[in-house]
Amino acid sequence: MSTTSRESRTQISSVDEIRKQFPALERIYNGFPVAYFDGPGGTQVPRLVVESMSEYLYHHNANTHWNYPTSAETDAAIARSREICAEFLNASPTEIAFGNNMTTLTMHLSRALSLQWKAGDEIVVTELDHHANIDPWLRLERERGVSVRLVRMNVETGELEWGDLERFITSKTKLVAIGAASNALGTINDVEQAVRLAHSVGALAFVDAVHYAPHALIDVKSTDCDFLAMSAYKFYGPHTGVLFGKQHLLEKIDFPSLVPAPDYAPENVETGTQNQEGMVGAAAAVDFLASLSTAGTRRQRLDQAFSEMHVRNSILTRKLWIALTSLDGVRVYGPSPDKPRTPTISFTIDNVRSSDAARQLSEKGLFLSHGDFYAATVITRLGLEPEGLLRAGCACYTTADEVDRLIEAIRVLSTS
Repeated sequence: MSTTSRESRTQISSVDEIRKQFPALERIYNGFPVAYFDGPGGTQVPRLVVESMSEYLYHHNANTHWNYPTSAETDAAIARSREICAEFLNASPTEIAFGNNMTTLTMHLSRALSLQWKAGDEIVVTELDHHANIDPWLRLERERGVSVRLVRMNVETGELEWGDLERFITSKTKLVAIGAASNALGTINDVEQAVRLAHSVGALAFVDAVHYAPHALIDVKSTDCDFLAMSAYKFYGPHTGVLFGKQHLLEKIDFPSLVPAPDYAPENVETGTQNQEGMVGAAAAVDFLASLSTAGTRRQRLDQAFSEMHVRNSILTRKLWIALTSLDGVRVYGPSPDKPRTPTISFTIDNVRSSDAARQLSEKGLFLSHGDFYAATVITRLGLEPEGLLRAGCACYTTADEVDRLIEAIRVLSTS
């Protein structure tokens, strides 16, 4: 899904330079500097994002489409946010809608799309997905009588059973909903092929890019997906969601709305007054990522930044993977570093509950998430209910020293 070609690599900001932009990294807990490995659940936020949101709220805050300066400035800020988020995805500004989060946007879209469907129509989803990309479609079984086909996950590899996907997509299929990457295991899926399969039978393709967006630059034109959703708080922004939809589709979908509300894309997607400072913050998060490189257009800077961050985080991920797989009593799940994956590693420690392990690691200043991460089907298939997994994710501010600290702390836990 990313743009990867370039004549030469441009060095981006060093990790030390990046870390200076995150006040949260100055935190000390129990005498230890905090290492945030919880990025897959929500990254820390740089000054640029917070200052952009504050500047909007302090000096331009108003409602939209009225004839006085702060309202016009708000309109301009929202338009700019659409333009920047569109550039982030290689889309058009009229194809970018905002909402509370990916879950809410997906539920909203699923209800609207279902008005075109009937009993006997089919939707294809996968076991590997966050339930935000499963349950909105499952709900339509009750509400519209459609059938949902569930593509299995290979428990040993953490990858999809691709034969299921190919077999389940038929002339009855109306939509294929697939995650670009698993937030539980780090698995990256072949979204382009899934979209091609969907389109080959005239079905729509929806992509959950929440876990993918922080790690690889998305190109919706290349992918040709019909819809794609992500959440800015996973890529250094505020808690707000972003939905891409092809303009001609957004214009013909009957989204629930108030009669006086705009009926044109993308505002027809956005019910009620939006989180305008969140829109500004989402755009600022994209600008932050682009600021890590110095050459070319914003899109080119983003491409270079993502490429270099992928190299850096792949080194850290491989180091963590090799160390954890060498420890007795530690089991690591998901694809190996040689397979397409994000820098997110999930694992368990024998005889230590994941919740207890997370608490003990936090006492050493190592913040990890634990549980099912709303990817509950993955946890069920792995036989890890109710405790789930420990999850460590590398972000743009993660250092080799922090990974070393984590490895040593897990070694102590696994042998105690």
